[in-house]
Formats: sequence, structure tokens, C-alpha cells
Amino acid sequence: MNTSITTILAGKSRALHAVPTSVTVLEAVQKMNQHKVGAVLVMNGGKLAGIFTERDVMTRVIAANCDPKTTPIAQVMSADVLTIPPATTVQQVMDIFADKRCRHLPVMQGDELVGLISIGDVSRWVANAHRAEAESLRQYIAGELST
Repeated sequence: MNTSITTILAGKSRALHAVPTSVTVLEAVQKMNQHKVGAVLVMNGGKLAGIFTERDVMTRVIAANCDPKTTPIAQVMSADVLTIPPATTVQQVMDIFADKRCRHLPVMQGDELVGLISIGDVSRWVANAHRAEAESLRQYIAGELST
């Protein structure tokens, strides 16, 4: 689990789904639905201003009885976004997801947004790593793997 999340980023689409701070909640949710994602990054020009997630929809829009058609995304997004550098390890990301109870982490190289890691990305990577390890062990035990 000491692998950096750069490895995970390399294996996934480079598409980052983002909306400007000027859109409404409805527009952001439509984009999330269109791309089948659980979060969109909220950008102010080229800078990360926040993140808007399915959880934000439930807690800051629906529960607060806000009208999605008229509520600006900037009013209900998570503005204090926890970000990580590309050198962060898979284990560190898993610890952050558990400790901070979040599901998405923007990856920043200095001031530049280079990706977004989700709990689903990490889960898939861990499952694939375990599958590969189990297969290597199976081959070793069966004598199919040279030492």
C-alpha cells in the first residue's frame, strides 16, 4: 500500500468534471448525472474553489429546503477542500477517507489540479492488487512460477 496515487491516476480517465462557481445546484447535479459521477469540482477561473458532492446535495440542499434551480453552487459547495499531492500513498489516502469521512480528494501539484481520487478508485485498485497477489501465490504453490 506504499504505492503512490499517481499509479491510480495513470490508470483512469484524465477527465475532470468541473463547474464554474456561477452555476446553480441544478446545473451541477445535471452534470454529475450526465457523467455518472458523485462529485464535481467547483472552479473559479482556473483555481479550485470547492467540491460539490452527492452528500452536499442531501445535507445542504434537500435538508435545508433550498431550491436547486435558484441556489448558487458557491453557496452550498464544500469550500475548505482537503487536497493531496501526487506522492500520497494509497494507504495514506485510505486513512484520510476513513478519518475525514470523505469520498473524493482533489490531487494538486502545487497550485495545479492534476486529478481527482475517489474511494471507488482506491477500492478497485486494492481489489486488483489483491487479485494479482492471490494469483501469484496460486502460481507459486502450483509450481507454475519460477523463483
